[in-house]
Amino acid sequence: MDEQEFRGWAVAGRSGLRRTAFLLSGDWYLADDLVQEALVRVYLAWSRLERDGEITAYARRVLLNLYLDYRRRPGRRERPTDRIPDHAAPAGDGSDERDKLLAALRQVPPRQRAVLVLRFWEDLSVEQAAHALGTSTGNVKSQTSRGLATLRAALDQPTAFDHSEEQA
Repeated sequence: MDEQEFRGWAVAGRSGLRRTAFLLSGDWYLADDLVQEALVRVYLAWSRLERDGEITAYARRVLLNLYLDYRRRPGRRERPTDRIPDHAAPAGDGSDERDKLLAALRQVPPRQRAVLVLRFWEDLSVEQAAHALGTSTGNVKSQTSRGLATLRAALDQPTAFDHSEEQA
């Protein structure tokens, strides 16, 4: 095993995996945990992956499986905190639309969210997304359609980030 090659690949690919993990989970800390675990699994399979040449696809698949596994385990969804914020983030920094989109994306069920992230963030084809998820292309198409409908409905709902309605 060539550890230097793994390190080079990991350094180059980590930020992309982290962004994908964040879009799936909506939590930077969880994204870091998912990416770290994915990198460990890629490292363990490195010699086989190096021969096959499917390193990034394998890493993405592992990341998706780790995220979906996390979502299936109810005990992991608890987020203890010692301080509850008493106000929203200040407006006007240009992040309102992004925050609204991320909040809406969190309302999309995990499998549909995974398909949306792969198709529209990772820019994978239907076939590539199906391969990454281990499912059929028809399932990817239907999950994409349902996910987009859910995302649109969530975006139409007023949220804490929606400042378009004036309060009296």
